[in-house]
Amino acid sequence: MSEFIQLHILASYPPSNLNRDDLGRPKTAVMGGTQRLRLSSQSLKRAWRESDIFEGALSDHIGIRTKEMGVYVYKALTTGCSLQDIIKNEDNAKNIYPQMPPSKSENLASTIARVFGETESKHKDKPLNEFRVKQLVHFSPEEIGDIDAVLKKFALSSEDPSEEIKLLRQQHKAIDIAMFGRMLASSPKHNTEASVQVSHAITVHKVAVEDDYFTAVDDLNKKEDNTGAGHVGEAEFASGLFYNYICINRTLLEQNLGEDKELAKKALKALVEAAAKVGPTGKQNSFASRVYASYIMAEKGTQQPRSLSVAFLKALNGKDLLDESISALKTSNEKMEKVYGKCSTSNCEMNAYTGTGSLEEIKEFVVT
Repeated sequence: MSEFIQLHILASYPPSNLNRDDLGRPKTAVMGGTQRLRLSSQSLKRAWRESDIFEGALSDHIGIRTKEMGVYVYKALTTGCSLQDIIKNEDNAKNIYPQMPPSKSENLASTIARVFGETESKHKDKPLNEFRVKQLVHFSPEEIGDIDAVLKKFALSSEDPSEEIKLLRQQHKAIDIAMFGRMLASSPKHNTEASVQVSHAITVHKVAVEDDYFTAVDDLNKKEDNTGAGHVGEAEFASGLFYNYICINRTLLEQNLGEDKELAKKALKALVEAAAKVGPTGKQNSFASRVYASYIMAEKGTQQPRSLSVAFLKALNGKDLLDESISALKTSNEKMEKVYGKCSTSNCEMNAYTGTGSLEEIKEFVVT
């Protein structure tokens, strides 16, 4: 039976445009018959896995998601540099083995790229296009290390590398793959089921997207020929108090990490901290909308998990939204437990509105 950890988070963002749609507007959704502001789960997960918090706690266990790995393999072969050095800093990569001739480099780069999926066709205007995989592939650090080992071995050998180019790993310790999953249509046996599910964060109240008309001034305009602005533009924004729900299958997370329970604990702590402190990065230079969560309720147990978004099905419109939202969450949870029985074995709260609890207590709670 799986153990589940659930996080219910309230975070208030000032005017911002953190997550845009195809027209550049803040993303929205209709819930309970009213328009709400929305942050997609994809934007949240990327912000967390790219955060300094993940890097600081889990730097050796974070993968790379790209279509370009074959291109970097080709560059490593033709320059005689380590693949990992090329990825980290191409300009400062050092030669560690003789450079391969282009023909041999092309063959090996294509062979490796095709292990991970179907590659693009050659294109005269897109250099090295034939080494690009058509779908994004999430590579674990172990797989990148395996590729590097193959390159180092066969750069100095005339042997056929086909038998050793079986680089996909079913077992690895890439935290972001273990948490958020991996889907490879060309090699489904190497798929990883996500152990962390993240909702689209949505405002607890009705929201109207507004327009910001702005101008920029030309510092050297002496107003002799033109007294107007150097640039005129519009940007759309909105603000709101968001509810976000995260469901973690702790049992599956540990399985995905090869039963490395200590690494799973590090991952859980990093995820909780990132979810509390890090949001999407869109338009941050224009709005500086960096916030910490105001309220977190964490639950754990083997019961079937459930979101508490129903607490906000009817949009709140009071004068003290944060206090009302916390009350609505607690009330919904109590009512759920009255009709369904206990929905978790235990819970823990952090409330920045009242100054009770702490993020450290939440982190310790989820790993205990």
